[in-house]
Amino acid sequence: MSDFPSTPAAPAPYRPGVGADDLQLMLARTAPQVWDALRGQRLFVTGGTGFIGTWLLEGLLWADQALDLRLAITVLSRNPAAFEARTPHLARHPAVTLETGNTRDLSRFGGSFDTVLHMATDVVHPAADPVEVFDDIVDGTKQALALAQRCGARRFMLTSSGAVYGPQPPGMTHVPEDYKGAPDLTATGSAYGQGKRVAEWLTHCQRERHGLQTQITRIYALGGPYLPLDAQFAMGNFVNDCLHKRPITISGDGTPHRSYLYAADLVVWLLTILVRGDGHAYNVGSSEAISIADLARRVARRLGGNDIRILQAPVPGRAPAYYVPDTSRAAALGLAPTRSLDESIARTAAWYGFTLENS
Repeated sequence: MSDFPSTPAAPAPYRPGVGADDLQLMLARTAPQVWDALRGQRLFVTGGTGFIGTWLLEGLLWADQALDLRLAITVLSRNPAAFEARTPHLARHPAVTLETGNTRDLSRFGGSFDTVLHMATDVVHPAADPVEVFDDIVDGTKQALALAQRCGARRFMLTSSGAVYGPQPPGMTHVPEDYKGAPDLTATGSAYGQGKRVAEWLTHCQRERHGLQTQITRIYALGGPYLPLDAQFAMGNFVNDCLHKRPITISGDGTPHRSYLYAADLVVWLLTILVRGDGHAYNVGSSEAISIADLARRVARRLGGNDIRILQAPVPGRAPAYYVPDTSRAAALGLAPTRSLDESIARTAAWYGFTLENS
């Protein structure tokens, strides 16, 4: 007999923005004790209208109705109107309260919350001011931790990034959580990784000094519906090229290796770590490495055979760079990907209206 619950039929008022089978995956693959721990919770979520936050809301609100969790979720957004226009089924859900603001000032929020999920700060554009990027991350984390303490929260989750490790050294194909590497202090473009390192340190301080049950998740590359097609996400860019019937273009040499976790799996991992994590940082991502060039070929093959243009030649003798996690800690919690890379590509494209010839 399965350890996971069967999925009840969708209540009539709820019209999901993702497929019913993805909702079923998030509900069924999240262990019952995790849902039990969240029952009746009052949650405050920063970054709740971004890619990760939107998926988390899909999973939580589906479970809320299917399992009668009676959640109350306050979601901070810079632009609630845009979020409502994009995902009205989430924004207008009775369990959701949208608040306008940003994480640089959360002092006006009071009341009582059981859990604070600090997921703000997306991957930023290279042209962004590095000091502003750093300040946004660090100040936002300070504000979120202060809110958790002020409102009596028991749990706190910080979504961090594999950028905290800096570049993986040659020969390391999968970076473990105990790797002591760091971003280059002389590289101003490392502001995101530097900021996330400080954010993690602040989170550990709060755990040690105030007993807050903190969890840290280092997020790697992702795929699935809602993935932006015009941002710095290779899978989204390649799918976008196919949607517009143009050659897939790689600006570099195509040799760096990445990995891609499907977003429904991501939600299962985040919720499981939130409830069952031990306070250490957890890598969250797929351990299946693939080069950028091979990803482009995979997308082209799955979506219809677009031409591929690689603008730079590999440097002879230089080992390819890797940005791929060792996920042993997550595996110890029983976590593993369930959707393949091909499924992730196909589901991302289909969500944007791409008709797959071989579906």
